[in-house]
Amino acid sequence: METVVTPSIQPLIEALLSAGYAVVGPTVRSGAIRMAELSSAAELPAGVTDVQEPGRYGLTASGDDMLFGFAASPDSAKRYTQPPRQPLVRTHGEDFEEDQPEPPRIALLGIRACDLAAIGVQDRVFLGGRHPDPVYRKRREALFLVAVNCAVPGGTCFCASMGTGPRAMSHYDLALTELSAPHRFLIETGSERGAEIIARIPTGGATDADVEAAREVSRTATARMGRHVDTEGIQDWLPAAHDHPRWTDVAARCLSCTNCTMACPTCFCSTVEDVTDLTGEVVERSERWDSCFTLDFSEVSGTHVRGSGLARYRQWLTHKFATWYDQFGMSGCVGCGRCITWCPTGIDVTEELACIR
Repeated sequence: METVVTPSIQPLIEALLSAGYAVVGPTVRSGAIRMAELSSAAELPAGVTDVQEPGRYGLTASGDDMLFGFAASPDSAKRYTQPPRQPLVRTHGEDFEEDQPEPPRIALLGIRACDLAAIGVQDRVFLGGRHPDPVYRKRREALFLVAVNCAVPGGTCFCASMGTGPRAMSHYDLALTELSAPHRFLIETGSERGAEIIARIPTGGATDADVEAAREVSRTATARMGRHVDTEGIQDWLPAAHDHPRWTDVAARCLSCTNCTMACPTCFCSTVEDVTDLTGEVVERSERWDSCFTLDFSEVSGTHVRGSGLARYRQWLTHKFATWYDQFGMSGCVGCGRCITWCPTGIDVTEELACIR
């Protein structure tokens, strides 16, 4: 692993573009930090930070020139590893064709450690079994991952207690730590293709002081984490709490709107949808995101398996934090806090788990 320092990431963006990647990174759109295609570092949200609390999100000036001084945005890497809608097949009369184009080469700039951990979870789901998903594999291999170690965790973040951040540990091609006084970026390579990109840009060797400053960024972020989950024994006590009265309380507040599962970087449930045009000649089949919070998600012989919001919330939380271990050998939560921030009624999973425990 090589560690270097550069005063600007504009050369990095240019090197990625010249290597044939579309660079997708954070920018300010519609009052939020959103992932969008970039052509210049000038489009990054300099001097912008976010305020995240249960059911609340907002942007404000940070008072500095940092480019990545914010926490996890509503957009996770899932949008690129498992797009919200994927065309599968298309028929026109008697003609039948698979509609699965080659995935674009995308460099994701600025994703956080929690999102890298989420990609690891999705890799286990889609590639770790006896029947790996070849389409997912192609999308995954087309991604170049440029992580940024988190310096400013949000009020709903709890990645430290889940062991997934705030420092990137794996699954990246390059990992950046933004440093101040003077403003610069420490870059760590995580793959051969990451090293090839670094070789194309002007850099200097990282000093011991640079490395220590980067470590201090992660230590400070850990100390400022907004939430915490005690995961000890969670595989046992959470499923055993099937009849806990707290489920009734949270069900009274849950709208079953699916926001938590849509924002979650690891939820992978999907459904298949057929659409016919008005002539009846063209039929398109697509796979799209689905959620276990919808009433007809689990149905047997026309009967809903989980007919109440209580049953559906209990299934989601128990699967995410406990039975996911039984299924995949790991937790389904990476502590990004998106489900808390983007819940319209401000349901806080860390609070629910603490009460049930």
